[in-house]
Amino acid sequence: MKILLTGANGLLGQKLVALLAQQPAVEVVATGRGASRLAAWHPDLRFVALDVTDGPRVHQVLAQERPTHVVHTAAMTNVDECELNQAACWLQNVTAVAHLAATCAALGIHLTHLSTDFIFDGSAGPLAEDAEPAPISHYGASKLAAERLVQGTAGLRWAIARTVLVYGVLRGGGRTNLVLWVRDSLRAGKAIQVVDDQWRTPTLAEDLAQGCWLLARHNARGIYHISGEEVLTPYGMALRVADYFGLDQALIERVDARTFSQPARRPARTGFLVGKARAELGYRPRSFEEGIALVAAQQDA
Repeated sequence: MKILLTGANGLLGQKLVALLAQQPAVEVVATGRGASRLAAWHPDLRFVALDVTDGPRVHQVLAQERPTHVVHTAAMTNVDECELNQAACWLQNVTAVAHLAATCAALGIHLTHLSTDFIFDGSAGPLAEDAEPAPISHYGASKLAAERLVQGTAGLRWAIARTVLVYGVLRGGGRTNLVLWVRDSLRAGKAIQVVDDQWRTPTLAEDLAQGCWLLARHNARGIYHISGEEVLTPYGMALRVADYFGLDQALIERVDARTFSQPARRPARTGFLVGKARAELGYRPRSFEEGIALVAAQQDA
C-alpha cells in the first residue's frame, strides 16, 4: 500500500503519519500547503507541497506518486470563519474535493474523505450513518456538498469518515483543545464558562486516525461514523477534565449556547453511533478518560 495524505501538518494528519509509520508494508506520502512541520519527528518522511485547491497540481502529484490510497484530511474547519468567508470555505471544502475525486477516479485510487456531524441540524443524536442530513451552517453545507460530490463521481472507489469534536495534541503549535484549555485555565485559578446544551461524542485524534487507517486497509466502501462513544456536553467534558487532574470544578460555570455570540449556528445534539465501524472494521475507540490521560501524557512529554 502507498497512502498519500492531504493536510498532513494538521492534527489528524500528524496522527496518521505517526500511526502509518508503524505499519511495515505501508509507504506514506505526506502533503500539505507550505513546508512540512513533521521533519523533527519523522526525518525520513516523504513530504510533497500540495495545495488541493489547485486542480492541475493535484493531478500532477497523484500521477507522479501513484498512491493506492488517498486520505483527504485537509479542510477549512473553523465554523465561524467558514460563515464569514464563504467563498474560501467552498473552495477548500468542495472545489478541492472535486479535484481529488476526479483524479482518484481517473487513476484508480481509493479515496477516504473526512466529513463531520455538522451536516446535521442537531435535532437528534447520537446518529447512525443513514440519518438525514440538514446542515444549519455554511461549513455544514460545504461538507455535505463534498460528500455528495464524492458519492456522485463515476468510477471512484470511496469511503466517507464522518467524525465529531476531535481533540488531541498538535505538535508544532496551533489551536489548543478543550482538555488542555480546561486544565490550564483551572490550574491558573481562572473561571471559565462552558456550554451545557450541546451534545457530542468527542473523538480522540488518535482514534480518528485509527478509523481512517482501517478504512484504507479494508478498501472500505460507503459512509462510516468514526467518533467516541460517550455522549457528553462540553460542560460535562470540562467536569471530567477537572476531576481527572484534581482541579476545582467550582471554577466551571454552566451556560447555554446563547451566552456566546457566534456567526455560525451549531447543531444542538449530534454524536454518532459507531456500531458499523466496530462490526465491519474492528474500530475500537478509547473512553474519554483514556483520551484525557493520553493528551496529558503527550503534553507533558
